[in-house]
Amino acid sequence: MPAAYGFIAYGGPETQRFLDLPKPVPGPGELLVDVYAAGVNPVDWKVREGMHRSFLPLDLPAVLGREVSGVVERLGEGVDEFAVGDPVFGSSARGCGGYARFALLTASRTVVKPAGLSFTDAAALPVAAGTAYDAVGRLGLAAGETLLVLGVGGGVGVAAAQIAREAGVRVVGTAAPAKREWVGSLGATAVAYDGDGFGARLASVLPDGTDAVLDLVGGSALHEVGTLIRPGARVLTVAGPETAARFGARPLSRRDFREGLGELARRVTEGRLNPQVRRILPFVEAGAALREVEAGHAWGKVVMDMRS
Repeated sequence: MPAAYGFIAYGGPETQRFLDLPKPVPGPGELLVDVYAAGVNPVDWKVREGMHRSFLPLDLPAVLGREVSGVVERLGEGVDEFAVGDPVFGSSARGCGGYARFALLTASRTVVKPAGLSFTDAAALPVAAGTAYDAVGRLGLAAGETLLVLGVGGGVGVAAAQIAREAGVRVVGTAAPAKREWVGSLGATAVAYDGDGFGARLASVLPDGTDAVLDLVGGSALHEVGTLIRPGARVLTVAGPETAARFGARPLSRRDFREGLGELARRVTEGRLNPQVRRILPFVEAGAALREVEAGHAWGKVVMDMRS
Protein backbone atom coordinates (compact mmCIF):
# COMPACT_ATOMS: atom_id res chain seq x y z
CA MET A 1 0.00 0.00 0.00
CA PRO A 2 1.37 3.46 -0.89
CA ALA A 3 2.74 5.45 2.00
CA ALA A 4 1.17 8.81 1.19
CA TYR A 5 -1.12 10.82 -1.08
CA GLY A 6 -0.10 14.18 -2.47
CA PHE A 7 0.71 16.09 -5.64
CA ILE A 8 3.64 16.23 -8.02
CA ALA A 9 3.11 19.75 -9.41
CA TYR A 10 0.99 22.78 -8.61
CA GLY A 11 -2.32 22.70 -10.42
CA GLY A 12 -5.60 20.80 -10.56
CA PRO A 13 -6.63 17.32 -9.42
CA GLU A 14 -4.69 15.76 -12.30
CA THR A 15 -1.47 16.45 -10.35
CA GLN A 16 -2.55 14.26 -7.40
CA ARG A 17 -0.91 10.87 -6.87
CA PHE A 18 -0.34 8.09 -4.37
CA LEU A 19 3.31 8.34 -3.42
CA ASP A 20 5.79 5.75 -2.19
CA LEU A 21 7.89 7.72 0.27
CA PRO A 22 10.18 6.75 3.14
CA LYS A 23 8.99 7.12 6.71
CA PRO A 24 9.69 10.72 7.76
CA VAL A 25 12.10 11.56 10.57
CA PRO A 26 10.95 14.03 13.24
CA GLY A 27 13.03 17.16 13.68
CA PRO A 28 13.26 19.36 16.78
CA GLY A 29 9.82 20.10 18.20
CA GLU A 30 8.16 17.39 16.09
CA LEU A 31 6.80 13.91 16.66
CA LEU A 32 6.28 11.04 14.25
CA VAL A 33 2.77 9.56 14.37
CA ASP A 34 1.33 6.32 13.08
CA VAL A 35 -1.73 7.88 11.47
CA TYR A 36 -5.15 6.39 12.24
CA ALA A 37 -7.31 9.12 10.67
CA ALA A 38 -6.78 12.26 8.60
CA GLY A 39 -9.18 15.17 8.15
CA VAL A 40 -9.89 16.61 4.71
CA ASN A 41 -10.23 20.38 4.29
CA PRO A 42 -10.62 23.02 1.55
CA VAL A 43 -7.14 24.31 2.45
CA ASP A 44 -5.73 21.02 1.12
CA TRP A 45 -6.78 21.61 -2.48
CA LYS A 46 -5.83 25.28 -2.18
CA VAL A 47 -2.29 24.21 -1.27
CA ARG A 48 -2.24 21.94 -4.32
CA GLU A 49 -3.44 24.83 -6.52
CA GLY A 50 -0.51 26.92 -5.31
CA MET A 51 -2.59 29.54 -3.49
CA HIS A 52 -0.33 29.36 -0.42
CA ARG A 53 3.05 29.22 -2.15
CA SER A 54 4.07 32.70 -0.97
CA PHE A 55 4.10 31.66 2.70
CA LEU A 56 4.18 27.85 2.45
CA PRO A 57 6.97 26.83 0.08
CA LEU A 58 7.02 23.08 -0.52
CA ASP A 59 9.45 20.65 -2.10
CA LEU A 60 7.60 18.59 -4.69
CA PRO A 61 6.22 16.00 -4.64
CA ALA A 62 4.41 17.06 -1.47
CA VAL A 63 2.00 15.18 0.78
CA LEU A 64 -1.39 16.76 1.39
CA GLY A 65 -3.28 17.10 4.66
CA ARG A 66 -3.15 19.14 7.87
CA GLU A 67 -5.32 17.23 10.36
CA VAL A 68 -4.08 14.00 11.93
CA SER A 69 -4.90 11.62 14.75
CA GLY A 70 -2.88 8.55 15.61
CA VAL A 71 -0.29 7.05 17.95
CA VAL A 72 3.15 8.46 18.69
CA GLU A 73 5.88 6.42 16.99
CA ARG A 74 8.96 8.56 17.66
CA LEU A 75 9.86 11.84 19.35
CA GLY A 76 12.00 14.63 17.94
CA GLU A 77 14.62 16.55 19.86
CA GLY A 78 13.21 18.65 22.70
CA VAL A 79 9.82 16.94 22.79
CA ASP A 80 9.25 15.66 26.31
CA GLU A 81 5.52 16.18 26.90
CA PHE A 82 4.60 13.04 24.94
CA ALA A 83 5.67 9.39 25.08
CA VAL A 84 5.90 6.71 22.42
CA GLY A 85 2.51 4.97 22.29
CA ASP A 86 0.46 8.04 23.28
CA PRO A 87 -2.76 8.52 21.28
CA VAL A 88 -2.65 12.10 19.97
CA PHE A 89 -4.20 14.51 17.50
CA GLY A 90 -2.95 17.75 16.03
CA SER A 91 -1.70 19.69 13.04
CA SER A 92 0.84 18.32 10.59
CA ALA A 93 4.32 19.81 10.76
CA ARG A 94 5.73 22.03 8.00
CA GLY A 95 2.27 22.82 6.67
CA CYS A 96 1.38 19.50 5.06
CA GLY A 97 1.80 15.76 5.29
CA GLY A 98 -1.32 14.34 6.94
CA TYR A 99 -2.50 12.07 4.11
CA ALA A 100 0.04 9.41 4.99
CA ARG A 101 0.53 6.24 6.98
CA PHE A 102 3.16 8.06 9.03
CA ALA A 103 3.15 11.82 9.50
CA LEU A 104 5.04 14.49 11.39
CA LEU A 105 3.11 16.66 13.83
CA THR A 106 4.20 19.91 15.46
CA ALA A 107 4.41 19.23 19.20
CA SER A 108 3.12 22.69 20.15
CA ARG A 109 -0.01 22.06 18.05
CA THR A 110 -0.69 18.54 19.32
CA VAL A 111 -2.47 17.18 22.39
CA VAL A 112 -3.08 13.75 23.89
CA LYS A 113 -6.38 12.24 22.74
CA PRO A 114 -8.83 11.52 25.57
CA ALA A 115 -10.09 7.94 25.81
CA GLY A 116 -13.66 9.04 25.08
CA LEU A 117 -12.75 10.71 21.78
CA SER A 118 -12.62 8.55 18.65
CA PHE A 119 -9.71 8.85 16.25
CA THR A 120 -12.05 9.93 13.44
CA ASP A 121 -13.64 12.69 15.53
CA ALA A 122 -10.20 13.76 16.76
CA ALA A 123 -9.01 14.15 13.15
CA ALA A 124 -11.85 16.61 12.53
CA LEU A 125 -10.75 19.05 15.24
CA PRO A 126 -7.29 20.57 14.54
CA VAL A 127 -8.22 22.68 11.48
CA ALA A 128 -12.00 22.80 11.07
CA ALA A 129 -13.28 22.89 14.65
CA GLY A 130 -10.14 24.72 15.80
CA THR A 131 -10.74 27.48 13.27
CA ALA A 132 -14.38 27.72 14.39
CA TYR A 133 -13.41 27.91 18.07
CA ASP A 134 -10.91 30.69 17.44
CA ALA A 135 -13.31 32.58 15.15
CA VAL A 136 -16.18 32.63 17.63
CA GLY A 137 -13.76 33.80 20.32
CA ARG A 138 -12.32 36.56 18.13
CA LEU A 139 -15.79 37.83 17.23
CA GLY A 140 -16.44 38.43 20.92
CA LEU A 141 -20.05 37.31 20.75
CA ALA A 142 -22.35 37.82 23.72
CA ALA A 143 -25.53 36.00 24.61
CA GLY A 144 -28.48 37.44 22.70
CA GLU A 145 -26.40 38.68 19.75
CA THR A 146 -26.79 37.38 16.20
CA LEU A 147 -24.13 35.64 14.12
CA LEU A 148 -24.47 35.16 10.36
CA VAL A 149 -22.39 32.26 9.05
CA LEU A 150 -21.89 32.24 5.28
CA GLY A 151 -21.37 28.58 4.37
CA VAL A 152 -22.63 27.03 7.60
CA GLY A 153 -22.83 23.50 6.20
CA GLY A 154 -19.09 22.74 6.07
CA GLY A 155 -16.73 21.53 8.77
CA VAL A 156 -15.92 24.99 10.15
CA GLY A 157 -19.50 26.23 9.88
CA VAL A 158 -21.17 23.40 11.76
CA ALA A 159 -18.65 23.67 14.60
CA ALA A 160 -19.00 27.47 14.77
CA ALA A 161 -22.78 27.18 14.90
CA GLN A 162 -22.67 24.79 17.85
CA ILE A 163 -20.05 26.78 19.76
CA ALA A 164 -21.95 30.05 19.29
CA ARG A 165 -25.32 28.53 20.18
CA GLU A 166 -23.91 27.15 23.44
CA ALA A 167 -22.92 30.72 24.30
CA GLY A 168 -26.51 31.90 23.81
CA VAL A 169 -25.91 33.46 20.39
CA ARG A 170 -28.56 33.32 17.69
CA VAL A 171 -27.07 31.72 14.56
CA VAL A 172 -28.30 32.18 10.99
CA GLY A 173 -26.43 30.42 8.21
CA THR A 174 -26.48 30.13 4.44
CA ALA A 175 -26.54 26.59 3.10
CA ALA A 176 -27.78 24.42 0.27
CA PRO A 177 -31.56 23.75 0.44
CA ALA A 178 -30.93 20.05 1.14
CA LYS A 179 -29.04 20.97 4.33
CA ARG A 180 -31.75 23.15 5.84
CA GLU A 181 -33.22 20.58 8.22
CA TRP A 182 -29.79 19.27 9.22
CA VAL A 183 -28.47 22.79 9.95
CA GLY A 184 -31.61 23.38 11.99
CA SER A 185 -30.75 20.37 14.14
CA LEU A 186 -27.60 22.25 15.18
CA GLY A 187 -29.71 25.08 16.56
CA ALA A 188 -29.13 27.40 13.60
CA THR A 189 -31.58 28.88 11.10
CA ALA A 190 -30.63 27.93 7.54
CA VAL A 191 -31.34 30.14 4.53
CA ALA A 192 -30.90 28.64 1.07
CA TYR A 193 -28.31 30.61 -0.88
CA ASP A 194 -29.24 29.49 -4.40
CA GLY A 195 -32.11 30.55 -6.62
CA ASP A 196 -33.92 33.87 -6.92
CA GLY A 197 -34.80 35.90 -3.89
CA PHE A 198 -31.84 34.97 -1.71
CA GLY A 199 -31.43 38.53 -0.42
CA ALA A 200 -35.10 38.85 0.42
CA ARG A 201 -35.15 35.51 2.22
CA LEU A 202 -32.15 36.42 4.31
CA ALA A 203 -33.50 39.88 5.09
CA SER A 204 -36.79 38.39 6.29
CA VAL A 205 -34.86 36.25 8.79
CA LEU A 206 -32.59 39.15 9.80
CA PRO A 207 -34.85 42.23 9.61
CA ASP A 208 -32.59 44.11 12.03
CA GLY A 209 -29.33 42.92 10.48
CA THR A 210 -26.58 41.00 12.23
CA ASP A 211 -24.03 41.73 14.95
CA ALA A 212 -21.30 39.57 13.43
CA VAL A 213 -20.48 37.69 10.24
CA LEU A 214 -18.31 34.62 9.75
CA ASP A 215 -17.68 34.40 6.01
CA LEU A 216 -16.46 30.93 5.04
CA VAL A 217 -17.34 31.32 1.36
CA GLY A 218 -15.27 34.27 0.15
CA GLY A 219 -15.62 35.78 -3.30
CA SER A 220 -18.69 38.00 -3.55
CA ALA A 221 -20.49 36.52 -0.52
CA LEU A 222 -20.01 39.58 1.69
CA HIS A 223 -21.23 41.90 -1.07
CA GLU A 224 -24.47 39.92 -1.28
CA VAL A 225 -25.21 40.41 2.42
CA GLY A 226 -23.63 43.83 2.89
CA THR A 227 -26.90 45.63 3.70
CA LEU A 228 -27.45 43.31 6.68
CA ILE A 229 -24.14 44.10 8.36
CA ARG A 230 -24.86 46.63 11.10
CA PRO A 231 -22.50 49.55 11.73
CA GLY A 232 -19.83 48.32 14.11
CA ALA A 233 -20.51 44.66 13.34
CA ARG A 234 -17.54 42.31 13.62
CA VAL A 235 -16.64 40.42 10.46
CA LEU A 236 -14.18 37.60 9.78
CA THR A 237 -13.68 36.47 6.19
CA VAL A 238 -11.77 34.22 3.84
CA ALA A 239 -12.26 36.78 1.05
CA GLY A 240 -9.43 38.78 -0.48
CA PRO A 241 -7.99 41.93 1.12
CA GLU A 242 -10.00 44.37 -1.03
CA THR A 243 -13.32 42.82 -0.04
CA ALA A 244 -12.21 42.57 3.57
CA ALA A 245 -11.25 46.24 3.65
CA ARG A 246 -14.58 47.33 2.23
CA PHE A 247 -16.47 45.68 5.08
CA GLY A 248 -13.93 46.33 7.81
CA ALA A 249 -13.35 42.60 8.06
CA ARG A 250 -10.41 40.73 9.52
CA PRO A 251 -8.92 37.62 7.89
CA LEU A 252 -9.81 34.24 9.30
CA SER A 253 -6.77 32.88 11.14
CA ARG A 254 -5.67 30.67 14.05
CA ARG A 255 -4.22 31.45 17.46
CA ASP A 256 -4.35 29.30 20.65
CA PHE A 257 -3.74 25.86 19.15
CA ARG A 258 -3.09 23.65 22.18
CA GLU A 259 -5.56 25.34 24.54
CA GLY A 260 -8.22 25.26 21.85
CA LEU A 261 -7.68 21.61 20.98
CA GLY A 262 -7.92 20.59 24.61
CA GLU A 263 -11.16 22.51 25.08
CA LEU A 264 -12.66 21.08 21.88
CA ALA A 265 -11.78 17.54 22.97
CA ARG A 266 -13.50 18.14 26.31
CA ARG A 267 -16.61 19.44 24.62
CA VAL A 268 -16.85 16.43 22.33
CA THR A 269 -16.35 13.90 25.13
CA GLU A 270 -18.95 15.74 27.25
CA GLY A 271 -21.47 15.68 24.39
CA ARG A 272 -21.44 19.47 24.00
CA LEU A 273 -19.96 19.46 20.48
CA ASN A 274 -20.45 17.10 17.56
CA PRO A 275 -17.71 17.40 14.91
CA GLN A 276 -20.30 16.18 12.40
CA VAL A 277 -18.07 13.64 10.66
CA ARG A 278 -20.54 12.72 7.95
CA ARG A 279 -18.24 10.80 5.62
CA ILE A 280 -15.45 8.36 6.47
CA LEU A 281 -13.56 7.07 3.45
CA PRO A 282 -10.66 4.60 3.34
CA PHE A 283 -7.20 5.88 2.47
CA VAL A 284 -7.37 4.21 -0.94
CA GLU A 285 -10.14 6.68 -1.81
CA ALA A 286 -8.09 9.75 -0.91
CA GLY A 287 -8.71 11.31 -4.31
CA ALA A 288 -12.46 10.93 -3.94
CA ALA A 289 -12.37 12.39 -0.43
CA LEU A 290 -10.58 15.52 -1.59
CA ARG A 291 -12.77 15.77 -4.69
CA GLU A 292 -15.90 15.81 -2.51
CA VAL A 293 -14.54 18.66 -0.39
CA GLU A 294 -13.23 20.60 -3.39
CA ALA A 295 -16.64 20.42 -5.09
CA GLY A 296 -18.17 22.11 -2.06
CA HIS A 297 -20.88 19.49 -1.59
CA ALA A 298 -19.63 17.89 1.62
CA TRP A 299 -21.92 17.82 4.64
CA GLY A 300 -19.92 18.59 7.76
CA LYS A 301 -16.55 16.85 7.84
CA VAL A 302 -14.92 14.29 5.56
CA VAL A 303 -12.31 12.11 7.27
CA MET A 304 -10.10 9.35 5.90
CA ASP A 305 -9.62 6.11 7.83
CA MET A 306 -5.94 5.49 7.23
CA ARG A 307 -5.94 1.92 8.59
CA SER A 308 -8.96 0.46 6.78
